[in-house]
Amino acid sequence: MNDRLLSHRPAQADDLDTVVGFVHDADELFFAFPRAHWPLTRQQLAEACASRQGSTVVLLDRRLAGFANFYQCQPGEFCALGNLMIAPWARGQGVAQHLVGVMERLAARDFQARELHVSCFNQNAAGLLLYARLGYQLSGLVERQRGNGERVALVQFSKRLGS
Repeated sequence: MNDRLLSHRPAQADDLDTVVGFVHDADELFFAFPRAHWPLTRQQLAEACASRQGSTVVLLDRRLAGFANFYQCQPGEFCALGNLMIAPWARGQGVAQHLVGVMERLAARDFQARELHVSCFNQNAAGLLLYARLGYQLSGLVERQRGNGERVALVQFSKRLGS
């Protein structure tokens, strides 16, 4: 990676208007937030943040570039990563890799999680390749349906945290 500055912090209410702009079509929204309805609204994202833990943003050169949270946490056992979204202008610059690493550390530190679970739809090649590159192991494959009835595969991965 080049010398661009990556940092992170807890998400704030003021961030949500920017984050909803990270998804540009219904497919991207389905990958990041399958229960949401296109177009993503601030209200939908705010409701997700209120019912989830660890909502976090990544900044690239002090500009909001990524967002994620945990949709499920079982303290001492695992956390499940959700709502991973990267700004279109920041894709391919290490933001997703950095954000997943931040969320791994957050799960271990704040929830004493021994594993991080992630899920990725079969049509999301970039996500599948990211998780494989980061050492996630295949743990399951389940059938899901899109709003239009289309059958899709949800590929489930997990990674042991710490040593």
